[in-house]
Amino acid sequence: MPDRPTRFSPALVGGLAAVVTVLIWTSFIVIARATAHHTLNSFDIAFMRFVGAGVVLLPWGWWLVRKRRRDNPQAAHWLGLSPLGARLTATVGLVGGVLYACIAYSGFYYAPASHASVLMPGSLPLWTTLLAAWVLRDRITRTRGIGLGLIVAGGLLVGGASLWRAFDGGDVWKGDLLFLLAGFTWANYSVLARRHALPAVEATVAISVFALLTFVPAYALLAATGVVVSRLAEAPWQELLFQAGFQGIGSVVISGITFTQMVRHFGPVRSTMITSLVPGLSALGAVLFLGEPMHLHLVLGLALVTLGIVFGVRGPAIPPARGATITPAR
Repeated sequence: MPDRPTRFSPALVGGLAAVVTVLIWTSFIVIARATAHHTLNSFDIAFMRFVGAGVVLLPWGWWLVRKRRRDNPQAAHWLGLSPLGARLTATVGLVGGVLYACIAYSGFYYAPASHASVLMPGSLPLWTTLLAAWVLRDRITRTRGIGLGLIVAGGLLVGGASLWRAFDGGDVWKGDLLFLLAGFTWANYSVLARRHALPAVEATVAISVFALLTFVPAYALLAATGVVVSRLAEAPWQELLFQAGFQGIGSVVISGITFTQMVRHFGPVRSTMITSLVPGLSALGAVLFLGEPMHLHLVLGLALVTLGIVFGVRGPAIPPARGATITPAR
C-alpha cells in the first residue's frame, strides 16, 4: 500500500508563516541600515529590490492575467502582465512600490536602525487609522484612540530627541522624518488596497510589475548617462545578488506570501499582535549586530509604540474590504 503524502497541520503552517514573516521584517530593518555603510546608495537598493521581485512576479503576473482572461476576456490588466488595470497598477505601483522603497531606504543613510524600529512600524497604524477615518469614514474607537496616543508619545520620545539635536548640526532627524514619511506612504497604499478590495498577491504583483517596467529602466538610463549618481557599477556582484535576493525575493515575495498565510490562520487582529514583535526585535538586532547604543528615551519610545500597537488592535476590528488582505510595510 503506497504511503500517504505527509500533510502539515494548519497550526504548524500558520506558526511557521508567522516566524518567517517576523524574521524577514526584523531583518529588513537591520540589513537596510547595515547596507547604508557599504557600496550602494538608497536608489540602487530600490533598483535591486525591484529587479529581484520582478524576476519572480513578472511571469507570475503573466500567468495570473492569462488565467483570468480565459474565464473573462474583458478582465482588467496592464500589458498582459499586471492583473490590475493600467490606472490602478500605476497608482499602487507608485505609492506602495517606488515611493515607499526610495523613501524608506533613504532614511537609513541618516538615522540608526533603532529609530526605524520605532518610527516605521509605529507610525503605520497611526497614519492608516487617520487616513481610513478620512477617506473610508472608519470610526476611531476609544480603545484604538488610546493605542494611537501611546504610539504618538513613543514617536515623540524618539523623533523629538533627534530633532532637538538638529540644532547642534546632527542629521538623524532627517532619517526620522523619512521613516515617518515612509510609514505615511505605505498607509496610503493600505487604504487604497482596502478601498479597491485588492487581494494581496495581485496587488504585490502589480506593484512589482510597475516598478520593474518603469523605475528600473528609467533609473538605469539616468545612471548610465550620469544624470543621477549610482554605484551599481562599483558594487561587487555578491552584494547585488544579495540585495536582489533579500530585498526583492525575500522582503517582497516571500514575506508577502507568509503574511497572507499567517492572516488566514490567525486572523488580522492576532496577526497584528504577532507582528508587534518587530519593533523590539529589530531594535535588539541593531544593538547586537550593528553596535548601536540603546538610550533610555529609545527604550521608552519602543515600549510605548509596541504597547500602542497591541492595545490598539484589542478594540473592535475594522474589517478589510471584501477580498482584500493588506501586507504591512517592510
